[in-house]
Amino acid sequence: MMILVGALLLMTVASPVAAAEASGSFTVALTPMPAAPGGAAQHRVEKQFSGDLVGTSQGVMLSAGDPGKGMAGYVAMEMVTATLAGRTGGFALQHGGTMDGDGQHLNVVIVPGSGSGALAGIRGTMTIRIENRQHFYTLRYDLPAAP
Repeated sequence: MMILVGALLLMTVASPVAAAEASGSFTVALTPMPAAPGGAAQHRVEKQFSGDLVGTSQGVMLSAGDPGKGMAGYVAMEMVTATLAGRTGGFALQHGGTMDGDGQHLNVVIVPGSGSGALAGIRGTMTIRIENRQHFYTLRYDLPAAP
């Protein structure tokens, strides 16, 4: 038992992945595109990140429903090119969100295997908060130790 506990402790201490959190703000621009098959609205998305994550992203968003009545959903994929914790590279963010009578529900994850450059191997989730029309993010991520 003592050997197993010691081995687990050693694996925890020697882990090559560091858990961290980054936060800041971003601006977002949506450019309408032709409707997708089935009538879903389609937009090109461009973001500028500042704070702990500094860079840009480009992507595509599809949405459907009736936002005017508070009932809609969207999916999006965006490719981020940025510097995070002094490391420059890229990764993809996958979004899925809905809003209805129960409120807004959003899930944003770093796509597994999408990290590149010095951000290769990154994984995690992003929380987005909007206050007074300004967008804020919190990125909770794991990043392998630099080579």
